[in-house]
Amino acid sequence: MLFLLTSLCLSAQKVVVKTNLLYDATATINLGVEKGLSSKWTIDLSANFNGWTFSDNKKWKHWLVQPELRYWPCERFNGHFVGAHLLGGVYNLSNIDMDFKLFGTDFGELDGNRFEGWMVGVGVAYGYHWMLSRRWSLEGVIGLGYVYSRADKYLCPRCGEQLEDNEPHHYLGPTKAALNLIYVF
Repeated sequence: MLFLLTSLCLSAQKVVVKTNLLYDATATINLGVEKGLSSKWTIDLSANFNGWTFSDNKKWKHWLVQPELRYWPCERFNGHFVGAHLLGGVYNLSNIDMDFKLFGTDFGELDGNRFEGWMVGVGVAYGYHWMLSRRWSLEGVIGLGYVYSRADKYLCPRCGEQLEDNEPHHYLGPTKAALNLIYVF
């Protein structure tokens, strides 16, 4: 899908390619492509992948796809914008010490356990795009929304027996945070 969007974008009015510096800081490989649809509308598609296992079998493995439709009140790729996004992905999390609860999800259970599952969600976003030069830009984005997830819970981070089968989780809160470095074609 990303290659198809990229090939369609190359014949478009204006195309940008981006990387989220916040994801880069967490060793998550990511790439985004955004295409102008009209003078005030764009479509953004980002894809993220983290397949690494760290020391002590700590994992934040996942892949995630997040398309977003954006409206620019003044001109596209410059200034304020609002957006609506979808998200979907698969994850495998384990042995991470995060002792807090957020909207009913107990992240403290990640220390000593492993969760394998999938997620889908929807959200809204606000962002601002700073033009640095003719070809380079920065963009900050924050999004809020809802995520539905189902996960199997395992006793230990590596090989433990399954404790819960496909347990559903509901999450309401931040669904997007980005500081994107952008190259404009």
